[in-house]
Amino acid sequence: MSPAEVPVPVAIGPSTPAPTLLYKAVVEGGATVADLDQARALIWVGGPGEFPEELPESVEWVQLPAAGIEDWFTAGIFARHPNIRFTSAAGAFAASVAEHALMLLLAGVRYLPEHLRAGSWRQQDFFPHVGTLRGKTVTIVGAGGIGRALIPMLVPLGAHIIAVNRSGRAVTGPGIPDTIETISADHLARVWPRTDHVVIAAPATPATKHLVGADELARLKPSSWVINVARGSLIDTDALVAALAVGAIGGAGLDVTDPEPLPDGHPFWVLPNAIVTPHDSNPPQLRLAAFADHVGENVLRFVGGRDLLAPIDTERGY
Repeated sequence: MSPAEVPVPVAIGPSTPAPTLLYKAVVEGGATVADLDQARALIWVGGPGEFPEELPESVEWVQLPAAGIEDWFTAGIFARHPNIRFTSAAGAFAASVAEHALMLLLAGVRYLPEHLRAGSWRQQDFFPHVGTLRGKTVTIVGAGGIGRALIPMLVPLGAHIIAVNRSGRAVTGPGIPDTIETISADHLARVWPRTDHVVIAAPATPATKHLVGADELARLKPSSWVINVARGSLIDTDALVAALAVGAIGGAGLDVTDPEPLPDGHPFWVLPNAIVTPHDSNPPQLRLAAFADHVGENVLRFVGGRDLLAPIDTERGY
């Protein structure tokens, strides 16, 4: 075998031996699993606290296991390794998280929390509150991978979609009609009075902290549901508690909270119009297979000298 034909060496860390699915993904991507001191790339499956202080000069690219990488910025990993390309897992878990967002939204609109609490047949009490997504406007704030997975789930239900992204460029993808309305984040203020329900799926950065606060909640409708499957920091918790307590909005479906884990006794646990799931939209039994698919595609691209999926832009913070 000539040097040009030698498979690209890729390390998997910090676990030894490597998870079988990741090992298979690396090999099927055209590379070979190697020790770190010989590797040109590193597939990392741990957290930032375990990440090596130094990496061999041979390492050109590191694949991180998470879509949200704010902890990696806090730990200074990117500043410590400025010459290495990093990619996140953004988009890898989009289908699972989008499915969870749809579940939370439908549960709220169909008044499911009150139905689950009911101990008697209270049909006349429930009728006025049960709604539909048909003909309603659902705004997806942060229409990246999760948004592109969620839109084809919402369209058959008859919802009108407003997709909000950084650039304002049209959101495209399988199952996404050309008629989807897309606006840039700079014009987000225009959205609140127009929307019936909001799904938060944007990355957590200093610029998106408390993206939804008291002013934004006040501009929503009394029937509006706010769904957060991104990070808890994107919503002002105190403002949301206050809005839910007085019925200023219909409710909130939260897979993420601030603080997290959500402490016992927090108002979100007892407010009847709050649904809380413990950040399980992407559980471990689904996560590894999805991450392995992402790794396999990126290894294939790395070996072929092509652009990688989900490159991290340290200036933008995601």
